[in-house]
Amino acid sequence: MAFYSVNRRLVAGLALTGFMLAAAGCQSSDNGILNLGIGKKPDPTAPIPPPDPKVLASQLRAYCPKVTLRDGTAYFNTYAKGTTAKPKKKKGDAAADAQAEADAAAAQTGPNGQPVDPNHDPAKIIYQASISDMTRDCTHADGQMSMKIAVAGKVVPGPMFAPGTVTMPIRIAVQHGDEVLYSQVHQYQVQVTDPSAATQFVFTDTNVVVPEPSARDYQAYAGFDENTPAPAAEKSKGKRKKRAPATN
Repeated sequence: MAFYSVNRRLVAGLALTGFMLAAAGCQSSDNGILNLGIGKKPDPTAPIPPPDPKVLASQLRAYCPKVTLRDGTAYFNTYAKGTTAKPKKKKGDAAADAQAEADAAAAQTGPNGQPVDPNHDPAKIIYQASISDMTRDCTHADGQMSMKIAVAGKVVPGPMFAPGTVTMPIRIAVQHGDEVLYSQVHQYQVQVTDPSAATQFVFTDTNVVVPEPSARDYQAYAGFDENTPAPAAEKSKGKRKKRAPATN
């Protein structure tokens, strides 16, 4: 009985020792989840892990507003100036007055019966300019956004073509909602000499500077602006200067 008891203790001790060795072997395995790297040498041929990616400030400030062509501003026509001789009317002749008014109304009526603006008669177009493409470029610095806005188009000779220079009023504007941040009309000139072909042009406004946007909610516009006020020199034409009274 004594031998049997000692034998059981010996077998139990050997079993416990084998279990501990197996557990130690598992913990030292390269593929174990508890691998501590003890006794492991670094592999000089292993690739160096890349650094953690960082978001650059330039990527956060890469916003550049889209340029839109306003409705009705894609075309600009230049018309020839002309006057129509008016028939002389006799004083007190009501019939002659009525006939003269009828003749003037008929002269200002188009083929479709609609009235024709004498200052915008299609038959008197010298050139027609049109904008076909737009682009922009933005830079950010010192709390401001600087833009370069370019428009491309062509000038087509009209029925009253005459070689010369076409002056086109091109407006560039930037808005934030209803607030106008930048608006400028440029009197851009293009030389047109060939009556049988269109003349290409490219205009660039490099002076657009607006406050740095806090959101992507700016809107840039480009187009022809025919509502440009006439220069002061042209307004003063035809006005006579009053002479100062003569003094003895």
